[in-house]
Amino acid sequence: MLRSLKNAFAPYQRDIDEKHLDVLDGVRVLLSFIVGWYHIWQQSWLMPIGFVGPVFVNIDYIPRSGYAAVDGLIFLSGLLMFLPYAGNGGSPRPLSYYKRRLIRIAPAYVLAVLVSFFVDALPAHRYATVWEAARDLLAHFTFTHTLFPFSYTGSPINGVLWTLAVEMQAYLIFPWLCRAYQRHPVLTGAGMLAVAFGYRYYVTGFEDTSLLINQLPAFLDIYLLGFVSARSIVLLRRRLQGETGAEKLFFTVLLCLGAWLYLWLMRGQAAENGIEHIRLGQLSRRFGIGIALTVFSVSACFSLPAVRFLLGNRLMRWLSVLSYEFYIWHQNLAVHLKEWKVIPSVSETPWFDAEAAWQWPYTICCFLLPLAVAVVLTYAYEKPVKRWLEGKS
Repeated sequence: MLRSLKNAFAPYQRDIDEKHLDVLDGVRVLLSFIVGWYHIWQQSWLMPIGFVGPVFVNIDYIPRSGYAAVDGLIFLSGLLMFLPYAGNGGSPRPLSYYKRRLIRIAPAYVLAVLVSFFVDALPAHRYATVWEAARDLLAHFTFTHTLFPFSYTGSPINGVLWTLAVEMQAYLIFPWLCRAYQRHPVLTGAGMLAVAFGYRYYVTGFEDTSLLINQLPAFLDIYLLGFVSARSIVLLRRRLQGETGAEKLFFTVLLCLGAWLYLWLMRGQAAENGIEHIRLGQLSRRFGIGIALTVFSVSACFSLPAVRFLLGNRLMRWLSVLSYEFYIWHQNLAVHLKEWKVIPSVSETPWFDAEAAWQWPYTICCFLLPLAVAVVLTYAYEKPVKRWLEGKS
């Protein structure tokens, strides 16, 4: 048994590979899982509260505030976006960079938009006129749907896709942002912080912030922390080659502190009451979430082998590959599984009546079905289309 564990941990004794930080696969999976848990919890109302043996456990604040984990996914995007350039001082060529990003993002995204539009929105007559349908579709295909009420808060198209609009807008400015940060990191970083904090302060003056809290300017400090994390990982990796056990232990303690800070912020976010207080709470905690994930993600790269194994093992790597499709489809499938009454129940409203015999099977199904869909779409659609597009480019 001990020999098996030693063999499993052996690859994680070595220094990390800057080209692929395996521990970040686990971070992506955890964040995607928390977001998925939130959307599924919204439908099931299954509270993670109860006794585990003799110990009473209450972690309902994790799914209750799970929407804030999207900020973490955007942080992770910023880290991975900048990582290839963090150690060499370079920056991407705009056109080739856009092409690579589109090939990576567009196939799954376009399919999700088309399915949601033609299979759900149109048959259900969710648009009053042809023009309303056309403008919503156009906004989604141009990744501008977060900018308009009709295509963001009022759109029947898959709701989680707003994050892809923010990402594509960030990709659009990244080549120049990267160049500026490489040449003048302090000045560029200060500018990104000023825009993010200034924008969020501006937003707090509105009675209705639904259209405003998730715009690109509100995330610039999160992207900045991703840049800082990428550079920190590269510099630490070169400084700590052959790190000692004491250094690994030190970073493991830091990782635990980062995890504690993240959970503490989520507990506070879950305690917010009223939709506007929830939104403003998320805005006020966004930078803190980024700090927590910076500490966690950087420390994970240099932690004890057991920690690196837990975050970077083959299962986590595989789930990370599936996480994009899982993220796109999980909410939509959860809603329809509930509408179609796939899981039988005694009550007409089993989520409201806390019918555990319905809540547990429904919740499990809501995780497994999107995962199965992600497997099929990743390997039978997304990867083949990506290879075809790369061959054409």
